[in-house]
Amino acid sequence: MRKILVPTDFSENAMNALKYATELFKYEVSEFYIMHAYKDDIYSDEALLSRKTLDEVTAIISKSSKEQLKNIKKTIVGISPNPRHVFNMIPANNMLLDEADKIVDKQNIDIIVMGTKGKADESKLTFGSNTLQVLKHVQCPVLAIPKNYKYTQPKHILFPTNYMIPYKRRELKLLCEMISPYRAIVDMLYISKSSKLSRRQQDNKDFIKEELCKNTTNFKIENSKHIINSIYKYIKKHPIDMLVMVNTKHSFLENILFQSTIDELSLNLDIPFLALQNMKRS
Repeated sequence: MRKILVPTDFSENAMNALKYATELFKYEVSEFYIMHAYKDDIYSDEALLSRKTLDEVTAIISKSSKEQLKNIKKTIVGISPNPRHVFNMIPANNMLLDEADKIVDKQNIDIIVMGTKGKADESKLTFGSNTLQVLKHVQCPVLAIPKNYKYTQPKHILFPTNYMIPYKRRELKLLCEMISPYRAIVDMLYISKSSKLSRRQQDNKDFIKEELCKNTTNFKIENSKHIINSIYKYIKKHPIDMLVMVNTKHSFLENILFQSTIDELSLNLDIPFLALQNMKRS
């Protein structure tokens, strides 16, 4: 059974991500955990805190969270009445990052699906603050869905890599199983000024070939030292439906995530973005 965590702040972006997830996994027996972490909401409502005690405000916010989660469940079941899917609603007096970590560990979550931004993120950056924190720190693959993105079957996947890291079999298997029902083509893009691979790189490349055997995989080389711009240009030139990257020490993705402003690097993503995780962070 596929286990999917979908954080929500009850925004349209969050609902859009949930809809995408139910479509993407419509062929799989799946258990969805729809989670609302409301600790921030308690302390952000200064007007309510000025009139009520902390316990009273917490009770009000908790009740509202449960009611809105109940409405979400009713809505998504109405939109996608899939007998393969089960929905668990989780209201939590906790911070989003801490609760996501907790659920991932407790439920052995396969993937987190969330919007690139929530209702509070109106900046021009690609990722909102909560999504960026989850991408950076939660030890689980994260699929981020852009605002207003209309579901499209993932038939063409871009997977940039330098072949320097030993990939996790479980995460490559997840990718394979996600996209194989759609007969997706995967473009592995090696961006370098040299086309020569070390023995280590070749071993990792061979491992990918083996694990993604259900899908047509094209191994491509881009002769460039400008990694981010090369990815961006490739997406614009080809009908890419999803970008996949691995987050590990000194990886392409880490370099992006730890920049002060992602959009300075021209990675204005308007397609779903899957971040596979390959490292632990303190």
